[in-house]
Formats: sequence, structure tokens, C-alpha cells
Amino acid sequence: MVRIAAVGDLHYSRTTQGSWQPLFTSIGQSADVLLLCGDLTDYGLADEGQGLARELSSSLKIPIVAVLGNHDYEAGREADIRTSLMQANVHVLDGETCEVLGIGFAGAKGFAGGFGRGTLGPWGESTTKLFVQEAVNEALKLEAALARLRAVHRIALLHYSPISATVEGEPREIFPYLGTSRLEEPLDRFPVTAVFHGHAHNGALEGKTLGKVPVYNVALPLLRKHAPDRPFKVFTLDGPTAPEIAKRP
Repeated sequence: MVRIAAVGDLHYSRTTQGSWQPLFTSIGQSADVLLLCGDLTDYGLADEGQGLARELSSSLKIPIVAVLGNHDYEAGREADIRTSLMQANVHVLDGETCEVLGIGFAGAKGFAGGFGRGTLGPWGESTTKLFVQEAVNEALKLEAALARLRAVHRIALLHYSPISATVEGEPREIFPYLGTSRLEEPLDRFPVTAVFHGHAHNGALEGKTLGKVPVYNVALPLLRKHAPDRPFKVFTLDGPTAPEIAKRP
């Protein structure tokens, strides 16, 4: 069995520096892999990324897979944050994949744009078309990554939500800024085992895509409301057997 812990929206900052050891220690005792679903820093500053990387490397000895979130882009230092985390042996995915303990992970930040019939279309002003194209680009990143995975279990990491069900609880006026159905399409095109995202601090814990793929909102503020003593999601999977590994192309 492989235990996957997932949490997002740490919003690491100078004021929270040094306060994360209890959470990370609990995760290290409860899981074999940690997923971080974006908004890892508060203002997207390079020193925030460096501080988080130091605390992760000193507190956790399990593999870590991450995607960045919109806060990590705020200061234009997302490349520095990514570098700091990767130097701390964190797999930071932006359309890439990795395999950990026989489980395949595909990750992308995602983007906004709305859900279902309310999904914004590329019509009108050029700025609207650019906004929609960003959502399309993120969906294509996710699709390309999922297509490359060959593991029996495929896990998708996002920051923005691919479905409306896990943003329920937020003001409906901001639903279009919390995710987009464009991210749902590739999840139903490939055999995805589960999806984890953050961003919706007041959303719902669980939902499913149209193709019945389970989706989990693991924003830390939301998890703290439901489980203040254990504010992270643990998802357990059967690890691959030796014959399954041998059969992969």
C-alpha cells in the first residue's frame, strides 16, 4: 500500500517561517508521498520559496511532488521558487510527469474560466481570447502529461479546480476564477485514478468529473475547518506488483 498525503495553499511567508514543523512531521508519519497543490508561497517571493524549501527538506524524508499556484506567480519569481524547491528534491510539475513508488503523477497549475455552460469562450476582444487561450494551454499541458504516463495508477495535481462541485461553498460570483471545465476534459480522456487541487479555500472536499474520476479539494484552510488536528488528505493505493512493472513499455 502507498499512502499519498495531499495539501495545498500553504501560503508560506516570512511571518509563518518556522511554524510548519508540526504539520510536516505529522505528514511524514502518515504518508509515503506528499503532494503540494499550489499557492506554496504567499506573495511569490524568492525568499519565501527558499524558506519553504529549507523547512521541507529538514522536516520530511518522503518524496514530494508539487505544482505552483497563482500566488507563486505574483512577484514574477516563479522560476526561482521552482528552482529552490527542486534543489530540495521536490518534483515540481508544469506539464511534466514523474513516477514515485510505482505511481505516475502528472501536474499543471491550471487556470480560470468557469464551468459547464458558463465556461468562457474565445469570442470578442483580443484580451478575452488571450485569457481563454491560457486555460486551453494549461489543459493541453495536463493532457500531454497524462498521455505520457504508463503507470497503473495515474494521479493528477492541479491548483485550479477542474469541476464546479469542489468549489461549492464559495460565492458563486467567483466560481469562474476558481477553475475551469477545460481541465476536466483530459481527466476523462485518460484512466486517471484521482485528482487533487487547491485554491478554493471555502469549497467542498470532494466531487467527481463527468467520467466519475474522484476530485479532492485539499486547500489547507478548508482542511483545517474539517480536521484541525490533521489538515491534510491521505489517499491510499495499492502499489504495483513486479509483473505489472515488467509489462510496461
